[in-house]
Amino acid sequence: MGRLVTDNPELLLYTEGTFHVTVLGGIKLTGLDRLRVTLKITLTGKTEKTYRHNLDLYNGIQCGQLVERTAEVLDRTESEVTALIGNLATALENYRSERLEEMKPKQAEKKELTESERKEALKFLKSSNLIQKTKEAIAASGVIGEETNALIAYLTYTSRKRHVPLHLMCLGASGTGKTWLQEKVSELMPEEDKLEITTLSSNAFYYFGREELKHKLLLIEDLDGAESVLYPLRELQSKRRISKTVTLKDNKGNLKTVTLNVEGPVCVSGCTTREKLYEDNANRCILLYMDGSSEQDNKIMDYQRRLSAGLVDEAAQQKIKHTIKNVQRMLRPVSVRNPYATYLQLPEAVFKPRRTMLLLLLFTETVTYYHQYQRQLQTDEATGEQYIESTPEDIETAFTLLETTLLKKSDELSDACRGFFEKLKAYLKELDTDTFHSRDVRTSLRIHPSNLKRYLNELDRMGHIRIVKGNRYRGFEYKVQQWQDMEDLEGSTRTLIEGVLEQVRSLSVDRSPSVDQPANGPLNVQKTSGKGAVVHGR
Repeated sequence: MGRLVTDNPELLLYTEGTFHVTVLGGIKLTGLDRLRVTLKITLTGKTEKTYRHNLDLYNGIQCGQLVERTAEVLDRTESEVTALIGNLATALENYRSERLEEMKPKQAEKKELTESERKEALKFLKSSNLIQKTKEAIAASGVIGEETNALIAYLTYTSRKRHVPLHLMCLGASGTGKTWLQEKVSELMPEEDKLEITTLSSNAFYYFGREELKHKLLLIEDLDGAESVLYPLRELQSKRRISKTVTLKDNKGNLKTVTLNVEGPVCVSGCTTREKLYEDNANRCILLYMDGSSEQDNKIMDYQRRLSAGLVDEAAQQKIKHTIKNVQRMLRPVSVRNPYATYLQLPEAVFKPRRTMLLLLLFTETVTYYHQYQRQLQTDEATGEQYIESTPEDIETAFTLLETTLLKKSDELSDACRGFFEKLKAYLKELDTDTFHSRDVRTSLRIHPSNLKRYLNELDRMGHIRIVKGNRYRGFEYKVQQWQDMEDLEGSTRTLIEGVLEQVRSLSVDRSPSVDQPANGPLNVQKTSGKGAVVHGR
């Protein structure tokens, strides 16, 4: 057997004895039923002899002609040339197999935790104030500001392990840190559980392996880069599976239909500046609105300066990330029941309340799921299903974290327009007036003319301002019609939340408290009837 040199894929070199074969242009990796090559066969010695030929090495007639002509030109026996061509074909097949294997996407291997890593992760999960400790760990890992948003993102990504995961959309103007937040929080997730995507072709999702995406976290840097796959993405979010029927030719040239199936569930996280454009996807997601305040700007710039000066302990950050990844690896599949689910309510002003209610219920269950090592495993005697139950504290945590999201889903104005309107009202209160000209506002608040025009049109259309006088040549004078709309919305939302929490707390008085499980054993099992419980995310 000879030796194949593959340093240059376009110029493969094969040597065997005195034979020296050059495969000009390399070989195609596709079409395994053929092996088309252009060969330059040289016989080394006192006088070099060369023969060139183009053929398919899987074609017996062409190979016979090659052997006959090569033996004649190089003055060798046909048996020697036949052995050479056979060995060359074998070497090229092995090379092609290796290249195809290298091109396959490498799945990160699941890490096996050491005993010390398990103990450390269990100690973390059994902390008395797990949510607060997690919030502090996220901040220590290098996430600056955005404490609530980061914790919501972390819990949302944790839901990837459940049967019905949550989804996330980070919204904000360009440069406000959407991608940065998604990237920093995703660094706390195990490598084997996530897939980062920059751009996708229209059919890309259908060609993943059947279970390749199951319980994975899909991170989309910018939804603009995944615009062609928004429909299958929505189906993965809603139905947790997608399928596509395509027509293929068999080896005899006959057409046949094949159905491609890809199964979820998956947890999808994406970033965009255009909420309205991706409204159908946003309806299925928890929405995170980035903090664009000057205080957040100062925090980020201070961190950048300290990082440049070498004052940030990056080793400590990596240690925290390693610990949190192991915490995630310790979480196990377990069903969650929320016995208080029938008492949860949403503000009446919330748009699309059905999906918003589902998001609230699933987020509450995810908080419970994250506390699984502090909850008692119970068994439904009727079905034999094992589960853990949500507590009033879980519901309070969910409402507290999602309060801003619920407010945004109740607001008829877009987030950017609402931010402008609140700045406008503060500006007018300082001037002690309720009327303004657009040119004065643009100068004072430093807003781009096109953005200002869009905001004013939206506010006028929704009845928050009205035109008092003027025309398009001299400009318009506007008057603010709604001064307390946001305060009223916040007040009604908080009143509703407090009422729901008070009712849940009163219902929990007669219920048994949760108990901790042993550090290294299975969860304690207590027989209960489980009747009356509402089940989500089985």
